[in-house]
Amino acid sequence: MNARADWRTTLATLAPTFAARAALLDEGDEFAAENYAELKASGLFAAGVPQELGGLGLELAELCEMLRTLARSCPSTALAFAMHTHQVTINAWRWRHQKAPVAPMLEKVAREGMVIVSTGGGDWLDSSGDAVPAEGGFRVSARKAFASGSPAGSVASTSAIVRDGKSPAEVIHFMVPMTAKGVSIAPTWRTMGMRSTASHDLLMEDVFVPEAAVGIRRPQGKWHVLFHLVCMLAQPIVYGVYVGVAEAARERALALVRKRRPDEHLLQAVGEMENRLESARIAHTDWVAFSSAAQPGPATTSKAMINRTLVARGVLGTVDAAMEVAGGAGFFRANGLERLFRDAQGARFHPLQEGLQKTLSARVALGLEI
Repeated sequence: MNARADWRTTLATLAPTFAARAALLDEGDEFAAENYAELKASGLFAAGVPQELGGLGLELAELCEMLRTLARSCPSTALAFAMHTHQVTINAWRWRHQKAPVAPMLEKVAREGMVIVSTGGGDWLDSSGDAVPAEGGFRVSARKAFASGSPAGSVASTSAIVRDGKSPAEVIHFMVPMTAKGVSIAPTWRTMGMRSTASHDLLMEDVFVPEAAVGIRRPQGKWHVLFHLVCMLAQPIVYGVYVGVAEAARERALALVRKRRPDEHLLQAVGEMENRLESARIAHTDWVAFSSAAQPGPATTSKAMINRTLVARGVLGTVDAAMEVAGGAGFFRANGLERLFRDAQGARFHPLQEGLQKTLSARVALGLEI
């Protein structure tokens, strides 16, 4: 079987089971462990690994379609999976375009089923935690939030600030096994939505990180090509999930009202929902097409983050309108719409949030440094 050609069939096979589990997992704040295990067994965790390195070699548009499709069945599974997928995608780009020495890591994803836990969302340019130089590497102590999929992770991709008295401070990016001495998970993830991502805090207490595990060094607080890549490649994957949530909310709302008399209020509400969803789709499609051919840098990041704002507005507007369409029926948990409404709220919080995006885009437009 050609796995690359058959990934849509694989998704279609998994989707009904994922959908059947979603409400119960949400009710109990439980991690979607079975879904993760089935995704891993299917080979989709290697979807973004280049074919030359043993993966499926899916392109950005296909990866976004994959996550968007998954989100219609179980948003939490899709969002946690997106955090692994975007790490693979960025490193595949670095391997192909920068000749970065990441092939062994990507091969482990493809051939050993290695699962990456990302912790970068809460750190951004400044990072957090202490990396104290030690013989052969660093001793790292840190608490990292938003470690999605952490119970199923093989390695964490994270960063820390080197504390050696030098100025300006340096940030190191590295991978550390989830089983390494001093690494543990603090079960903090009790949230409004996306309850089954297990985006707990990751604790590192005097964890030894060998020099060879450090992939990137950069000045603290300064824009670096890595973050331009995050905006260009990682974020459209993440926001593909939210477009899928909005699409699921639309379908659920329509299912709840199809037998109602289509009075003017209902028609206006449905029309508004259609407009908001289409705006999200258009912005996301534009984002993916642009990012697929772009090069990382300030102008690319500005364009990407404008799309992020437009997609988020469209997604949030869609679920708002979906609740208006459904009326009182949307308020009942048994009808499933309120869970999708809650899950969609996560679109507010991934970087760069709208206010920060507008400041960045304004500086780029005015020719100022970011």
